[in-house]
Formats: sequence, C-alpha cells, structure tokens
Amino acid sequence: MVLPQMSINAQDKVQITFWHMEQPAYRVERFQMLIDEFNAANPDIEVAQEPQSWNDIYTKAPAAVAAGNAPEILFAIPDFTPILKDLGTVQPVEDFVAELDAAHKYYPAAIAQYTYDDHTWAVPMWNMVHSLWYRKSVFEEAGVQVPTTWDEWLAATETLTTEDQYGIGLPANKQLYTDQTVYDFMINAGADEIYNSDGTLRFNNPETVEAYDMYAKLYQYSPADSPAWMWGEAEACFANRTCASILQFTVITTYDTQAEGDPEDLGVAPIPYKEGAENPGTISYVNAAMSLTDDPAKKEAAQKFISFLLEPENYGRFLNAEPGLYLPVTEDGATAESYWSDPLVVKYKSQIEVMVQNSTQGRLFGFTGGNT
Repeated sequence: MVLPQMSINAQDKVQITFWHMEQPAYRVERFQMLIDEFNAANPDIEVAQEPQSWNDIYTKAPAAVAAGNAPEILFAIPDFTPILKDLGTVQPVEDFVAELDAAHKYYPAAIAQYTYDDHTWAVPMWNMVHSLWYRKSVFEEAGVQVPTTWDEWLAATETLTTEDQYGIGLPANKQLYTDQTVYDFMINAGADEIYNSDGTLRFNNPETVEAYDMYAKLYQYSPADSPAWMWGEAEACFANRTCASILQFTVITTYDTQAEGDPEDLGVAPIPYKEGAENPGTISYVNAAMSLTDDPAKKEAAQKFISFLLEPENYGRFLNAEPGLYLPVTEDGATAESYWSDPLVVKYKSQIEVMVQNSTQGRLFGFTGGNT
C-alpha cells in the first residue's frame, strides 16, 4: 500500500509546540500570522501554539513535565524558570543566546534575569517596565517640573494634590502590583539586591527602610480606595484624571481609547531616585522562551523558530502583538522599521522611546547579581 505523499510529509515534519500565556485574541492572532509564515518557509517543521492561562500554568507545566508531554518551548517570566529548572527540564541556552547576541545585540539587562548557576536558562524575547506616567498639561498648570529625585517627587506630588485630584495613585494591599511598585522604590534607594552572595536574605537594611518610608510619604497623596487596586484600577484613575500620575507598565492603550488620546500631552519619565543613588532604574519583566526538550532535532527546530522571530523584519511585528507594552530586548529590534511602523507606535513614538531607554536599567527582585 502506498501512503499519500501528503501524509508522509506530515509524518516527517519536526513538530514544535509552544505554550504562552498571551491569551487575548489579537495577540494569539499575531503570533499565528508569524507561525504561518515560518511554517510556510520551513516545510520540514510544524510549529503550533497552545495559549495557556496564568491561573493554571504553575501547576499545569510541572504536571506536563512529569507526564512527559511538555511543550518544546514555553514563554514565561523569570520567576517561573527555577520551578522547571529544578525538575531538570529547562535546557541551558547560553550558547544560543550568545549567537543571538552577536547577531542582534541584546541589552545586558535582558539576559541578566535568566543568568545564574553558571548558565543562561531562557532566550529573552520582550521586556515590560514601569515608568512614571503623567499629563504634561497638568504638571504645567500646577507649575511642577518632572521630578528626578525623591525630594522633587514628594514636593511635586503634594502640589499636584487638590480637592479634585490626587497627586499619585499607589496600591497598598498584598498583591503583585504592590510588590512591583514597592520594588521600584527599593531599586531607586539602592536596595535592589535582596540576596547576599551566599544566598541569604538582605532585605532588612537601611536602604529598604528608606524605600518603604518614601512609599508611605507619597501614599498619603493617593486615593483612599487605592489599597485594593490592581493594574487596571490605576490606569482608570489616570485615564479619568483623578490621579495626576501613576507608576505603570503602560497607559498608552487605555489613554488612547478611554481618555484624550493626545500624544502631545502624555508624559512618561524614569522613576525618580533617592539623592545619591548610584544605579537608579525600574522593575522589569523580561519575557523569555524556555527550551524544554533535549531532542536534538526538536532543539534545532525550536531555535530556528526563535531566531526567525528575532529577525528585525519579523521582530517588530511580533512585539506589536501588544503595541506600547512589549518592548524590544535587542538593539537592532529597537531600531527595526517593523517595530516603529505600527500605527499606535507611530502615534506614541516619543513615549515608547523613553520606555525602551528605561528598560535598559530594568531589574527584577530575586533575579539580580546572579543570585536567585
């Protein structure tokens, strides 16, 4: 019996499954467009995406590893990598990252979050960072300059607080958004490293105390309901002009669709720092691709797909699955025409340029200095 040629070809293809938690339909659609292009150009490889939920992935991925049916590629954030690494599944990728670095010039801050225990454990794909967001007209009307130091920040926030407006919106309950904003203050107080070189915690130190003290001082100018906030509530407070400023990954889409949408009035700046701080910066989440297969053919195919995504003509289109949020982690990606040609990116080019610059000083608690 002679099998149809189509079936033989399908059987011969290297099958690559990749999981990600980018569930919005427009992100999935953009990923699929690039997958289809890659598959068409590489008939010996078949890549398929399977979107997952953040609510399930921390149990589903280890279970898939234990059952022997894990995907070949998993897009995730730094705190997820040690979980699978400890199961002996995540493959070191420092050699592959070095090749990509030579071709595209990674920003060092992007690689740092995945480099520890003598290896690099994932391929950086995009970044997300906090910045200080404000309206230029609101600052100008109040006679306030964009602050760079904590003293300036506190004075500006007090001035911006009126009967109808809060100077800043800050969360305060026990959840991730609060953790993120507090760490912004820790970074800019010199308390970004939470581990000693021997792995013990160094959280209890004068710099951390200063960070929390500054947070408390600014918090008095935040809305009364802000302890219950997540990211969306902060964006809403800014969009409806109740908050003069917030710390957030981005407000661009909300501002463009639910507020004035005036790029000339939307301001973004680096997060102010304590006077004398040597290395100011911002919290950063580098999203990366983990390799979960040791099969040589599958590893080669997976790396070919990742390389395809990072090529400048493709990378901008990949990042603009969420324009104004996903930031490039490579120098040539940051100058790629494919990135800067998206309509929303064109409209808010000056803001995104500041975000990209801020990202080069990004850090994440627990993933600094090679101590994780």
